[in-house]
Amino acid sequence: MVVPSSTVALIGLFLVGVVLVIWCVEIFIEAVAQSAVSLGVSGFFLAVVLAGVDLENAVLGITAAFVDLPGLALGTVFGESLFVLAVAVGLAGILVPFRMDVPRAYLVMLVLVPVPAFALSIGGTIGPLEGAALLGLFVPLLAYIFWHERRSETTYLLSAELQEVVDLEADAESEAAVQTGAETETGMSNGGDESRVQPAGESDPELDLDLDEFVPSFEHRSGLFNLGVAVLAVVGMTIGSGITVVSAEGIFVAFGISGLAFGATVLSFIASIEELALTVEPVRQNRPELAVGNVVGSTVFYLTANIGIIAMLHPVGTGGDVLTVHWPFLAGSLLVVTAMLARGRVTRIGGIALFALYVAYWIANYA
Repeated sequence: MVVPSSTVALIGLFLVGVVLVIWCVEIFIEAVAQSAVSLGVSGFFLAVVLAGVDLENAVLGITAAFVDLPGLALGTVFGESLFVLAVAVGLAGILVPFRMDVPRAYLVMLVLVPVPAFALSIGGTIGPLEGAALLGLFVPLLAYIFWHERRSETTYLLSAELQEVVDLEADAESEAAVQTGAETETGMSNGGDESRVQPAGESDPELDLDLDEFVPSFEHRSGLFNLGVAVLAVVGMTIGSGITVVSAEGIFVAFGISGLAFGATVLSFIASIEELALTVEPVRQNRPELAVGNVVGSTVFYLTANIGIIAMLHPVGTGGDVLTVHWPFLAGSLLVVTAMLARGRVTRIGGIALFALYVAYWIANYA
């Protein structure tokens, strides 16, 4: 790839790459969602899986590792985790302080999930074997989350992009029941679960920070067509992530900063903006359980599968600033969030404290 020498051009190319990745991920999810309906795959299963996998940030981190920029890749892991914990939860606490009961299992998971990656970091390097172990750890954790969500009366992890698919499945079941005379007209209305798509507060303007309005609908296309679109979207994600990573390298070299710091701050901040909508908007709509689910799912993914795949592609150094800056700030934010969730209250003071931690994190990266 020919990289422009102008810093302004590099920044423009960087932003184009990030937007392309985010747009292609939205198309991918839309296509996969509609394929689930037409091919008979459980939309609820996909919704839980995609709620626990942050595709935009995973693609960027994996691409950075693939092109021998492990510092940039590792920076995205810490930066994205801090953004979700400190900025997204912090903003929700400041704007809409809320109360809710969080399952004890999810609280324990939040506290313990960083332990394996931290233990491996002490040695100074996380290599391919350690990365494979972290990736393997993600599978049973996700399986447990899916099992818990199936049994729970309250849904915590549900991908925002796939909520419509779950509702479509409910509608389809209701229509089938009506045709066989198994449900009354009132029963069909309940089967559609309208309360899930029309939550309290929907009259308020939504916090829309994604590219949904630019994504075409594939609702009336065949399952195979949608799978083909998903494959093309993967190609687009690959191209966009390549543009982003190569231009990011030119930017942090031009400014004389480390790839680890750039990935943890600038790249993660821009790529994670959508997390604000996924955390703040459910709280505003009186569905804080989805915000909590996003925090749990994202944290589990970042600190197991995401860092694991990166290490499998390229060993990552975990000494120096990783131990003295990134892990302490991540631990501090995680403890504040977990303490508030354990008390059942996310407060405005707690939100301000989280925001202050994130600002201090940026300062520490460039000090």
